[in-house]
Amino acid sequence: MEEWFRKNETGRRLKVDVVIPAYKPGKKFSRLLKMLERQTWPVGKVIVMNTEKSFWNDHGFEGIGNLEVHHLTKEEFDHGDTRNRGMKLSRADIVVFMTDDAVPADEHLIEELVKAFAQRGPEGEAVIMAYARQLPDKDCALAERYTRSFNYPEESCVKTKADLKRLGIKTFFASNVCCAYDREKFWFQGGFIRRTIFNEDMIFAGRAVLQDDYAVAYAAEARVIHSHNYNCRQQFKRNFDLAVSQADHPEIFNGIRSESEGIRLVKSTARFLIRQKKPWLVPGLVVKSGFKYLGYRAGKCYRLLPGWMILKCTMNREYWKKQPVR
Repeated sequence: MEEWFRKNETGRRLKVDVVIPAYKPGKKFSRLLKMLERQTWPVGKVIVMNTEKSFWNDHGFEGIGNLEVHHLTKEEFDHGDTRNRGMKLSRADIVVFMTDDAVPADEHLIEELVKAFAQRGPEGEAVIMAYARQLPDKDCALAERYTRSFNYPEESCVKTKADLKRLGIKTFFASNVCCAYDREKFWFQGGFIRRTIFNEDMIFAGRAVLQDDYAVAYAAEARVIHSHNYNCRQQFKRNFDLAVSQADHPEIFNGIRSESEGIRLVKSTARFLIRQKKPWLVPGLVVKSGFKYLGYRAGKCYRLLPGWMILKCTMNREYWKKQPVR
């Protein structure tokens, strides 16, 4: 495996850059940068695509020698295109995308992500992307802690087209909260879709797996601390945007049901809460899951909704300003 880490023609180690879209970065972002400096696998450039210069404060980021900050406006930001712009600023072999609130759990994050690219699928499929395990933060609610373990288990895996019947939509599951890409293969695939409300990582993974027989790796030993405590309204909006992205890309998501995976998660979480002797949390889980489902169904048929309702449902109003709603 060590031989794979070196380019045959030069004998050098693979170079790694990190790209981070940021919006009002705070203390977690500062910890993220400091942890990247401590990695066992050295990071070349840390490229920050910051939304709104007025929200950027250099205080706390001093002394980060490889930091490269590029400012854009809120109107310019797009989940896919902004990351493409960040990728264009790199010449590394592997580029890791992170969010500004994902903190490496230890010094081995980058090393473990790089190792994942040495793997192959059962038919020799090359790994085009490798995503990290997300661990709950200290303030994470109990049900959300379980969701993290459900979506990001302890075992690593390599997913290919052959897993579609077994895993369904999970075959394409990946997260740009922390995900590494082979830069050359990334551009060969055309990069992320230039305009998308959300879900650019799974859209990319779906195309790579279905159209070009690449593999997606889940690197469980590559770990970041990242979680949210969304309320019912926020869950509705998030799932609305998720479903809009799926409705806009039937070439990937048509015929692949995701509701069954959601039901499995709810049942499994309810059993977990009961085992933890906290059955009173189950009704809240059911209510919040209902909001998730309603948001998802509304997003799936968003083209039937009036413009004012779409703006009420979405988490990303700026997206609809660039794409006028009815």
